[in-house]
Amino acid sequence: MLDFIIKTVTAVHPVHLLLIFVLKTIEVAVATLRIILINRGYRREGTLLSFVEILLWVFVASRVIMGMAEEPIRGIMYSLGFSVGVYVGSLIEGRIAMGWVMIQAIISMDQAIPITGSLREKGYAVTTMEAKGRDSLKSVLMIFAKRKGKEEIIKQIHQLDQTAMIITNDVTTLQGGTVAIAKKFLK
Repeated sequence: MLDFIIKTVTAVHPVHLLLIFVLKTIEVAVATLRIILINRGYRREGTLLSFVEILLWVFVASRVIMGMAEEPIRGIMYSLGFSVGVYVGSLIEGRIAMGWVMIQAIISMDQAIPITGSLREKGYAVTTMEAKGRDSLKSVLMIFAKRKGKEEIIKQIHQLDQTAMIITNDVTTLQGGTVAIAKKFLK
């Protein structure tokens, strides 16, 4: 049994295994980005990524499938590359943060004017509504923003109202409003 394990692990040159792992990681990272971008409405970019994804897949999969019965370590490296690729792709997407979000902040009534004013000064589109909370009247702020600036907005709201409840949603469709005109040029 030990001989089988040693033979399986050492049957393929380490550079070949590393190449399978790295290329599969890149392929799956690209695939992860493609899916996320298409779901957010970036069809052109997703289509371009699909070409790179399938090109890598054809070459890597063919290298793994040929001779895998004799060298099963290829399949293991391929599988590891897949797993790491999903993680890497999601990290990359989080860094580039393409798209838009709708941030809903439920805040105390006395903080509504300072927070709304501060956000509008920075150029964010903010809509306010009055709401009834469990114990008091509240203000609901609806803020339309790029995903890239989401954390800054959330931090600013929490600095002024530590009890704020904040909900974010990805925006895939936008029609009308004062921001719709700017969006056409930004996407």
